[in-house]
Amino acid sequence: MKLWPKGGIRLDNELDRHWLSWTFIAWGLVCAWFIVNRYANIQWMMLGDTDDNMRLMQVRAWLAGQGWYDLRQHRLDPALGGLDIHWTRLVDLPIAALILILKPFMGTAAAERWACGIAPLLPLSITMSAVALTARRLISPYAWPLALIILMGCTSTMMMYAPERIDHHGWQLAFLAVTVAGLADPERGRGGATVGLSSALSLTIGLEMLPYCAMAGAIVALRWIWDRDEARRLQLYALTLSGGTSLGFAAFASTANQAMRCDALTPVWLSTCVTAGLLLFALSLANPARREVRLGLGVLAGALIAAGFALMFPQCLGRPEQASPELVQVWLSNVREARPIYRHALDVAIPLATLPIIGVIGAAFATWRAGRLKNGTMVAWTAIALFTAFAGLMLLWQVRAGPAGQLLSVSGSTALAWVVVPWFLTRKSVLLRVFGSVAAFLVISGLAAGYVIKYLPKSGGSGNAGNGVDVVQKANGACAWMPNLLKLNAIPAATMFTHVDLGPRLITITHHNGVAGPYHRNGRAILDVHHAFTGTPEAFRPIAWAHRAQYLLLCPNMSETTIYRARARNGFYAQVARGRVPYWLEPVDLPKGSPFRLWKIRYDLPDKGPDKPVADKK
Repeated sequence: MKLWPKGGIRLDNELDRHWLSWTFIAWGLVCAWFIVNRYANIQWMMLGDTDDNMRLMQVRAWLAGQGWYDLRQHRLDPALGGLDIHWTRLVDLPIAALILILKPFMGTAAAERWACGIAPLLPLSITMSAVALTARRLISPYAWPLALIILMGCTSTMMMYAPERIDHHGWQLAFLAVTVAGLADPERGRGGATVGLSSALSLTIGLEMLPYCAMAGAIVALRWIWDRDEARRLQLYALTLSGGTSLGFAAFASTANQAMRCDALTPVWLSTCVTAGLLLFALSLANPARREVRLGLGVLAGALIAAGFALMFPQCLGRPEQASPELVQVWLSNVREARPIYRHALDVAIPLATLPIIGVIGAAFATWRAGRLKNGTMVAWTAIALFTAFAGLMLLWQVRAGPAGQLLSVSGSTALAWVVVPWFLTRKSVLLRVFGSVAAFLVISGLAAGYVIKYLPKSGGSGNAGNGVDVVQKANGACAWMPNLLKLNAIPAATMFTHVDLGPRLITITHHNGVAGPYHRNGRAILDVHHAFTGTPEAFRPIAWAHRAQYLLLCPNMSETTIYRARARNGFYAQVARGRVPYWLEPVDLPKGSPFRLWKIRYDLPDKGPDKPVADKK
């Protein structure tokens, strides 16, 4: 197809030769759309997730002089030494660099806002490039624009790159996309090194993608078992995985992560990765000729790794958080994204599951077609099909696997659309050509699911005790809104006893300290907040005093409060919400329209009994 008929530039040559340049142009357009669409979020620093707020606080602390390997957050629970955060500083680097670059031109506050707006778009460029490269390697040199279009429809994935989404998930998804490109690489050594390095970088950031990294390693090993000529891929993968995780641990593991913990790249997982790398490297050197022998050695290596892990680190055979049973029951079991997809309403489950299902079908179809065409991509497509199916099955474990599942489905969906849509376009019937091709694309890309969910029942709340979902969502938004929080700065800096999920946002926007945040290593603080709000009024003051809290800050009807009321209908929070306020809580006036309720905690007043209302105070 020619863009200009005579002496012009052929469109196919342009798409093939300058695909990377055009991909970055597409990335720039997506960035522009994101910034325009989310401009208000940038201006009001709408860091919508607790982790986004904590990430900014981590960057601020580092820029203010906190040690590189010290990631403790001292603005939460300062009386007990702060909260231990299990992350690393790798993702802090681009945010801090943007702040330092922008600060001389616009001041600190604006620099932080725009750094948080721009930083999530950086890993998107890597993701789009890797997705385009995979499509070129497996489907056609001209299929990459279609792959990018389908990627834009992966709403769960794309939300990880939205401005202000500065948590580490966008970077981990970018490295996952690079892993797929490495699996699809026909050049064995380069492909193995790509998979190993991307896995090492992902693990350095966090363990969220550990199952995918392990699956990618298993696929590389399976390719070697099937074809001994894949020894070079296995060899480079083993070296880069062990070397990359070692360098990542040395450069980024915090002081707290030097302990034998199970929730980050600690000595536990470092030794596992290095051991696995050394064993796989030994297998690649041996490289026996018989497939049966390679299979036996591969199984033996896997068994040695599993057995060694179980014997040396039995504490890590359960949940990686190593949370107490009470913490799991009280808090972790209520984290919605940690629930399997079948425990969610249809309007949530269908959009998440549609593309992974289509991706598996498309990858299986592409594998079958590659076998018939004998174009040399069947083994690579088999690897992608296994990876895509694994990602889909992960949804049965936790719905937080949705963004990765959608991302991994792009290759299969693109391969299916590359064949099916042109088939409709070559039909004689106008209806088939127009409506058939459009309908096929909408179904294969998963966009049709967006129309289906409009007619499905909406997901409900989680025990909101008489308050509608809209009331809860309104409270969540109002209490996180910067202008409402900034009004609390009229009160001298103090430690405020408030909800677990409000703690990170409170310390990010105001000068006040909090008590807890939703981070599993700090089980005592989380449980103390829940015990305080669900226990008796007499039990609240001793708990608050242990954390040296000076004020009680409530956000009525915030989603977390529904749990307090559901579990203790006559507990401390439920009583205060009904207006039964203990006499030792001194009301603090807030501006009209504030969504908060604030009291000063009076520790100097003697106990006068459990039911003494504030109105009786003399």
